[in-house]
Amino acid sequence: MEIFNPHSNIHFLNLRKYSIGIALVLFLGSVALIATRGLNYGLDFTGGVLVEVSYAKPIDAGAVRDTLAKAGYEHALVQSLGGTRELSIRLQPHNATDKNLSQQQGTADQLAATVMKVLQAARPDATLKRTDFVGPQVGSELRNDGIVAVIFVIFGIMIYLWARFEKRFAVAALITEVHDTVVTLGFYALTQRDFDLTVLASVLAVVGYSINDKVVVFDRVRELFRTARRAEPEEVLNRAINNTLSRTIITSLFTGIAMAALFFFGGPAVHGFAITMLFGILIGTLSSIFISSPLLLWMGVSKKDLMPVTKDNPELARRP
Repeated sequence: MEIFNPHSNIHFLNLRKYSIGIALVLFLGSVALIATRGLNYGLDFTGGVLVEVSYAKPIDAGAVRDTLAKAGYEHALVQSLGGTRELSIRLQPHNATDKNLSQQQGTADQLAATVMKVLQAARPDATLKRTDFVGPQVGSELRNDGIVAVIFVIFGIMIYLWARFEKRFAVAALITEVHDTVVTLGFYALTQRDFDLTVLASVLAVVGYSINDKVVVFDRVRELFRTARRAEPEEVLNRAINNTLSRTIITSLFTGIAMAALFFFGGPAVHGFAITMLFGILIGTLSSIFISSPLLLWMGVSKKDLMPVTKDNPELARRP
């Protein structure tokens, strides 16, 4: 299935000065936003109170969320515990945007008792199962572990590309992956949406999705370099983008449709994941087309870098 003619010759690399310039502005702007505004870390990273509630009859998580929002707990995170009668409610007692929560300076049990009064006023069959407190130290450890995980994934991908292709491909992939990740985080710093473990997982998914697009283009670059006799690097890179353009757009389009469905029908618990993936798919697709190949061109990739080693190599010639 083709959306674009695989033999088309759109000169994407002619736009490399503009595309790299825009990418640099987005990157620096994202770094500035992260440094000045920071991320709005959710309960997973800041600590807070966990309240588990059970009902005698089935209950909708959205109805409980609306009940808490009307009582002033606007940022309560309500999730089902694998059924229709048990829910987990996570609260941030020191969140200044929730006036009721900011006034709660007591223990987790006191906060849970207040929440239960609100829930039982709406549904008398609500009963408290357990209450737990997540300290900020645990949240800080999770945040640091998440940062290490993202760095580990990016450098692991670079090592893989270095072994599979060539060092210039690995460096280009590393630069674009860092760009895509930082710009995605900059989006969260700009919008101040909650950044929790679900969003962190989606950031890792964005890294994997983005590199998948680039590997497809890199494979075509290597193939064209080995089959073309006199083609210049710019022509080869441009042809590789055009040949894989339909695949790139179709993959991004259908993945985006799946994430949009998750956003509209999956409920607030997965909104962060879906939004991050939608934004990451857009950035990753654009970087595969407009950033990675121009970087390869400027680093001087050529046909000889990708050709198999022959027996002209003195070291191989001495072998029996």
